[in-house]
Amino acid sequence: MLALRAFDIGPGDKVATVAHTAVATVAAIELVGAEAVLVDIEPDSCNLDPAEFERCLATVPGIKAVIPVHLYGLAADLPPILDSARRRGVKVIEDCAQSQGATLDGRQLGSFGDIACFSFYPTKNLGAFGDGGAVTTADPAVADRLRALREYGWRERYVSAVTGMNSRLDELQAAILRVRLPHLAAENARRAEIAAAYDRGLAGLPIELPHRRAGAVSAWHNMSCAAGTATRCRPG
Repeated sequence: MLALRAFDIGPGDKVATVAHTAVATVAAIELVGAEAVLVDIEPDSCNLDPAEFERCLATVPGIKAVIPVHLYGLAADLPPILDSARRRGVKVIEDCAQSQGATLDGRQLGSFGDIACFSFYPTKNLGAFGDGGAVTTADPAVADRLRALREYGWRERYVSAVTGMNSRLDELQAAILRVRLPHLAAENARRAEIAAAYDRGLAGLPIELPHRRAGAVSAWHNMSCAAGTATRCRPG
């Protein structure tokens, strides 16, 4: 919600996102009053299909942003997604809720789009003891607006410059995350070792193992893929 509001996206606007994701991705779009446009997945990776996204942009007017989801910890195919979005002035909001510490071509996920959103729910690779999250951006003006939106619209204490909300990360969760963060890389590496053991043990069976994208290092949030065909580009 904060990321979408940072770009003044709301009623009358459309936001493209992948049809196969957790409900929270679409809930944020609906809560700002925008309309979700669901885009089909790549059957092998279960992530946003760049060709389907390009087709959506060409056929559905009014798309203001796209939310690619790095599902199960694996990077979406960002280069063609970013190229399609940039050519049409569409903002890119990365959903990194399951991909803390994952990389693509040596860069951390969350550093490609205009904004990235992270979850620190206890089941995540980097989890707190309660709810929490973070929004990141490299744009100072967007960061300033995000800081105001997440705390009552304040830029000056007790003076609401914009309509904001109470969305602060509490100190206890922040303290826990500061302790856990230095261990994230090692824990993700251990997850990769376990995934490789599953690969060896399941080799030769009539099942499809999770996709590996060239140049991507997965966070291995889950070792799963619900391959199939979703409803193609349509409002949600």
